[in-house]
Amino acid sequence: MKKRAILHSDANCFYASCEIVLNPELRDKAVAVCGSTEERHGIVLAKSELAKKAGITTGMPNWEAKKKCPELIIVPPRFEYYKEFSRLLHKIYEDYTDLIEPYGLDECWLDVTDSLMSPMEIASKIRQRVKDELGLTVSIGVSFNKVFAKLGSDLKKPDAITEITEDNFKEKIWTLPCSDLLYCGRQTTMRLEEIGVTTIGQLAKVPRDFLERRLGKNGGMLWDFANGLDMSPVAHMDEKAPPKSIGHGITCVENLVNNDEAEKVIVSLAIDVGYKLRKEGLCARGVAITVKNEFLSSASAQARLPKPVQDEVSLAKAGFSLFKEIYNWESKVRAITITAIDLIDEDLPQQRDLFYDYDKAEKKKKLFSVVDEIKNTYGKGSIKPATVLDEKKMPPPKANDGAVDFEIKLPGPMKKQQS
Repeated sequence: MKKRAILHSDANCFYASCEIVLNPELRDKAVAVCGSTEERHGIVLAKSELAKKAGITTGMPNWEAKKKCPELIIVPPRFEYYKEFSRLLHKIYEDYTDLIEPYGLDECWLDVTDSLMSPMEIASKIRQRVKDELGLTVSIGVSFNKVFAKLGSDLKKPDAITEITEDNFKEKIWTLPCSDLLYCGRQTTMRLEEIGVTTIGQLAKVPRDFLERRLGKNGGMLWDFANGLDMSPVAHMDEKAPPKSIGHGITCVENLVNNDEAEKVIVSLAIDVGYKLRKEGLCARGVAITVKNEFLSSASAQARLPKPVQDEVSLAKAGFSLFKEIYNWESKVRAITITAIDLIDEDLPQQRDLFYDYDKAEKKKKLFSVVDEIKNTYGKGSIKPATVLDEKKMPPPKANDGAVDFEIKLPGPMKKQQS
């Protein structure tokens, strides 16, 4: 059998790099894609290499970023364009394999085991084509499994290729912190530090059964990762994992002060969740609500629904009922999230209920089908219930929220950024 050959391609400073391609005047400048200060999302979402060198970090408040780097150029996010760049990246990858598994908009695993070219040759061609055709740069990890391929793409940035082999992985990665491993988050890292394990090499030498007793199944999985035993496959490009939940949350433009305002926000959020459920052909058997107050403390609750639903009316009613159970208005509300959980296929057979009005349910389904057609044609904000028409504390609708056609004009490869 041929040895596995896995690539992990990571587009460098993706959002910011897309903005620089779209606006060449931003080249060789410190650029940050930031949320809206007016909508109270004023943090750095992504930064260019020059902004990174100036000390700008993801999650930094806009005002702090400007103070640290006065020449910083702040631009608002345009996710519809980033999705299109992601699609164009995938088109390049598809010339080399159909085993392409996305990990967000800007990252992908590629299985090139059966290619006639060597994995390093493919990585080099992809790196150059992305630069020439899209004006972006990628860092690519080349290895014999997904975990080490991703580690490789993180080791050297930007615009680089790093190979981790079965012969050199101990030398290359065992000195790195455990937190560099996929799925080793902050809490897991802290629990490992409690037993004196701080590097991947130390983790690899701890008895596997001991880690499982301390961390559960995750402990055994991380031990496998550290020892190069990850055998997880790269999914086919047409394979789409069904979502486990669908939610929508916002930070309000102004704090909410009573139940009436909270209900309008929940209804507005449920409209989006219901639309997505129907688009995915799914029903929710439960609903969850999360509330954040003005002091940034959160409260959450979830409940099972009497019948699987995919309409916003049922979701909003259940969500608002949960809200009233967990929130007593000792402080104002800053943010709310409503989530449809325990999802099933809409065509899954259901147990009949003698007391359920199926005729009414069918009429409701047809009504929302017409509503969705209008949204698909004119945008998601084109039709909404009268109860939320005067809602002033929701952020304004985003541009291009519906069926919008646009074309990205690529100006050519980016110049090398100067230090």
